[in-house]
Amino acid sequence: MYYTQEQIDRANTADLVSFLQSQGEQLTRAGNEYRWKRHDSLTVRGNKWYRHSQSKGGAPIDFVMEFFGKSFTEAVELLTGEKGAAPPPDRPSPAPLSDFRLPPRNNDNRIARNYLIAARRIDEDVTGFFFSTEDIYEEAAHHNTVFVGRDESGVPRYAHQRGTAGSFRLDVKGSDKAFNFCYRGEGERLFVFEAPVDLLSFLCLFKKDWQKQSYLALGGVGEKALLRFLSDRPNIKTVYLCLDSDQAGNDACSRLVKLMPEGLTVHRLIPFFKDWNEVQTRRGEITDGKYLREAVYGLKEPPQEETVEIIRMSEVDTQTVEWLWEPYIPFGKVTIVQGNPGEGKTTFALRLAAACTTGGTLPGMKPLPPFQVIYQTAEDGLGDTVKPRLIEAEADLDRVLVIDEAKRELTLSDERIEKAIVQNRARLIILDPIQAYMGEKADMNKANEVRPIFRRLADVAERTGCAVILIGHLNKAAGGQSAYRGLGSIDFRAAARSVLLIGRVKREPNMRVIIHDKSSLAPEGKPIAFCLDPDTGFEWVGEYDITADELLSGAGGNTATKTEQAKKLILDLLADGKELASEDIEKAAAEAGISARTVRAAKKNLDGRITSKRIGAAWYHALKK
Repeated sequence: MYYTQEQIDRANTADLVSFLQSQGEQLTRAGNEYRWKRHDSLTVRGNKWYRHSQSKGGAPIDFVMEFFGKSFTEAVELLTGEKGAAPPPDRPSPAPLSDFRLPPRNNDNRIARNYLIAARRIDEDVTGFFFSTEDIYEEAAHHNTVFVGRDESGVPRYAHQRGTAGSFRLDVKGSDKAFNFCYRGEGERLFVFEAPVDLLSFLCLFKKDWQKQSYLALGGVGEKALLRFLSDRPNIKTVYLCLDSDQAGNDACSRLVKLMPEGLTVHRLIPFFKDWNEVQTRRGEITDGKYLREAVYGLKEPPQEETVEIIRMSEVDTQTVEWLWEPYIPFGKVTIVQGNPGEGKTTFALRLAAACTTGGTLPGMKPLPPFQVIYQTAEDGLGDTVKPRLIEAEADLDRVLVIDEAKRELTLSDERIEKAIVQNRARLIILDPIQAYMGEKADMNKANEVRPIFRRLADVAERTGCAVILIGHLNKAAGGQSAYRGLGSIDFRAAARSVLLIGRVKREPNMRVIIHDKSSLAPEGKPIAFCLDPDTGFEWVGEYDITADELLSGAGGNTATKTEQAKKLILDLLADGKELASEDIEKAAAEAGISARTVRAAKKNLDGRITSKRIGAAWYHALKK
């Protein structure tokens, strides 16, 4: 049966995934490819297949012939669903593979070797390589030079004879032009020529490491050998068309580019003279060694995939953290100061600002030269509240700056923040409170809206080296852990490198404590207290023994006894009608640093409020109704 080239091409563009599924075969996806369960070393993608265990692959017709045992015509019929026709009367039937025979070899290659070296000026080491592989040899009857084409298995499938006088050219009967004269390297580049002599000439001109790449002669300008080669060699990524510098070569390049499979990069190399053998025979005339008339790049390019920018940690410069107040407030980072209203956040912020403008210090703070501070507040008046309190703190008022918001309110994303820092060389900016500077369109309870705003602010701090302090309020979830008491999304806390909690000690109303509640850059600092006495005013007290949760719950303070802490713990554990064993209560107390003896004393003090009963060997307690 006869199939036209169009039908054969259509068969070879069939989607192998769809074909196998139509045959009832099971496939599993592996990235952009599919793996055939019946042959787990074989993968298919589009109209390509590759058998990894044997390092071979090809197009759909070859696939059907190999794995379904079909003949060539049967394979085309199965892939296209079309019956073949009888050959046209004016078209000879193609010779079967069994009709192909290599011409008998001569005893030596002397005449063929002399033709290539003397007449064609091919270097002896290049001719010697192909004579040794028997891809070139001398025919016995007429001493013609024979160029052999082999398939991927090394079996001769094609032979072309060329007379030593240069005029005789003939393809051997039964030759399959899909397997023309070539060299198969392991590299990803393929160089394509019209004739074997041009291929050999090119190797002489560009000899360095030539055996790493692949080279193919088309035997003219047809595409059959090229498409077969690319089908057999899926590792090829770049094709160089090295056809003759004439109209036929130009037209062929334009046609071949359109036939190339997707995913390949195609360039064209145009010889300085008409063809590569003419360049080789006249290379002495080319004094500058430029054997190319022109290189045309990008005739075809694969779709560009977006690349991911990667930073190698080996290339990152190690940086030392600079501190405004170590370990509480770093330069170039965001610090959050939070607490309930009226418990000293603003007082602390203004005292810090005053110290920075005069070169003063806070407890444990190393002296720094005076610098500019930007102070933004949305809660206090500048003239009636902020300035008087700065004067009380003995600040240098010339160094305390405020961004004017009369025409436009400031937000954390406002470009004026960075401009003001840079223009005034400020090393500290305080924004009080966070909520007022989020912007009217941002929901501070939504992490996806908080995160980008804080990222931009953190970048500003990083670029300028300025310490950024955000004053924040606590939510009303009394009794909760300090990490979840910040107003708004937990991403506020996550984005900050340091979080300071300021609160009033319940048993000492004039005492305020700064607790280092989070530190990403150094071990947490010890709690620091200051006193706000109605008579004596502000005074730093120094280190204070209390935890964040104790400060928030009101259980802490120097006068709070362990027994009182234990009593509160027991009441919290038994709240909401819970009943717990003594062992569980003592275990929870131990985790809070309270001894079993103290727990027993606390239970006696609560005797009128709790009930006890024995179940087996254990005592259980609950609150009286």
